[in-house]
Amino acid sequence: MPDLVNPLAPDVRAELSPEALQMVERHRRGEVSPFACLDIAAIRREPDRDRDTPLRPAFVRDVEKIMHMPQYNRLSGKTQVFSFRANDDLCRRGLHVQLVSRVARDIGRALGLNLDLIDAIALGHDIGHTPFGHVGERYLNECYHERTGRWFFHNVQSVRVLDVLGWRNLSLQTLDGVICHNGEFERQRFETSGLKGFDTFDRVVQRCWEQGDDAIRHLRPMTLEGCAVRVADIIAYVGKDRQDAIRAGICSPDAFADGLGGGYNAWALSSFIADIVEHSVGKSCLQMGEPAFREMVRAKRENYELIYGASEVNGDFSSGVHDVFRGMYEHVREDLAAGREDSAVFRHHIRVVSDRLAHYGKRYAWEDDLDLTTVDYLSSMTDDYFVAYAGALFPESVAIFPTYSHF
Repeated sequence: MPDLVNPLAPDVRAELSPEALQMVERHRRGEVSPFACLDIAAIRREPDRDRDTPLRPAFVRDVEKIMHMPQYNRLSGKTQVFSFRANDDLCRRGLHVQLVSRVARDIGRALGLNLDLIDAIALGHDIGHTPFGHVGERYLNECYHERTGRWFFHNVQSVRVLDVLGWRNLSLQTLDGVICHNGEFERQRFETSGLKGFDTFDRVVQRCWEQGDDAIRHLRPMTLEGCAVRVADIIAYVGKDRQDAIRAGICSPDAFADGLGGGYNAWALSSFIADIVEHSVGKSCLQMGEPAFREMVRAKRENYELIYGASEVNGDFSSGVHDVFRGMYEHVREDLAAGREDSAVFRHHIRVVSDRLAHYGKRYAWEDDLDLTTVDYLSSMTDDYFVAYAGALFPESVAIFPTYSHF
């Protein structure tokens, strides 16, 4: 089968120059890039724990720690783009993080980077995401910002889940890659930040809570592995979301300007990855060529116009769903303030998190910031749990959540 050609980017192909191919072949044979992050460089808050070993190298430990977290398991019950749809083939967030890992690993293998670090960042990058995708993130941010003046973003919450609520003693390199992953801010060229320690990282995290977009848009990963995950996040969803939109009946295959329909996903995976490798191999930065970057920005913008902003998608989220988010936020915060230990937030969240932290000799200081604890609980919910809890709190709300039958 011949390679797909995108008429809007005819020169962006899944091909490498002989010079780039020669370097990629060396990396395939095991040669490591001088710009890769080695396992021995892993930085941890508690360096005497989780030491690197031949059987369990540093970043392999990070991967395993993340995958064994209950929050990781919940990703399979959280929306990527399409909520409430009776279609088991639509991508959920649990699959999305694996797709990001695959794309980033393909890039990293060709560039001679540390694939275990890439895997850890990719699998952990959305672990703090809300139910109902970016709509849920927006609703929760509105509630949190109105009460506190601070901002909720899933990449920052993902770091909190991994580093505070789960206390997994993950490496700085993994946590940095997670907070810097945000695929909403595309760039043609990524240079590493030079971050060296947790003191600076903790200040960066705090600025993200306080300044939101103004801080997040300027984040740069400290490793090329983090850069690979960041660009892979966009590559992984820009074509996959189109395929899902066609499956869900939101768009017809011929609605897209490039004329590739659902085939765009295959084109994007092969062509964007090849372009990044071509322009980055042997270099201390990660970059795309100008035609490929323009096409990625165009395709992402087209997705916003035809998919993410479509009335068929937004119609799933009536003003009533927004009101439920607000009502649930206030109810949970009141339960916390009143110390109602028989409430769901205590039984299903605080006790569970506290018990897990006690295993590491840590405690969940939930009472220090009731709004942040409310955010911890709401963002941890799967779609189904949220709907069930809403029905328990506000029985009349059941009618506002759309239902689609398989038959």
